[in-house]
Amino acid sequence: MNIIISNSSGQPIYDQITSQIKSKIMTGELKEGDALPSMRLLAKELRISVITTKRAYEELEKDGFIVSVPGKGSYVAGKNLDFVREEQLRRIEERMQEIVELSVGCSLTLDELKDMLELIYRGE
Repeated sequence: MNIIISNSSGQPIYDQITSQIKSKIMTGELKEGDALPSMRLLAKELRISVITTKRAYEELEKDGFIVSVPGKGSYVAGKNLDFVREEQLRRIEERMQEIVELSVGCSLTLDELKDMLELIYRGE
């Protein structure tokens, strides 16, 4: 599995793993029933602690993205489309918050910001 870990990021490593696996599931790169690497194998590939991969998998399971079968491994769970949409909305809101902060920093009005968004959305 192609997961990139950044040591210079302020984001905890388990959270980086969780985010990237969630993204792969939401985009369809990982599909329902696909097996994830074992916690030990992923830890070895990423050169991190098994405890870190265990925490990432626990978070993914808690959020409904994967299911773990004792003695068998972890698999991508059936998609709850409402949950996936909610996760995407949350990510959009985070980015919009960053945009608002940048806009305020350069004295951009709400109308100017709306105009920019409309141009980008329409691909103009």
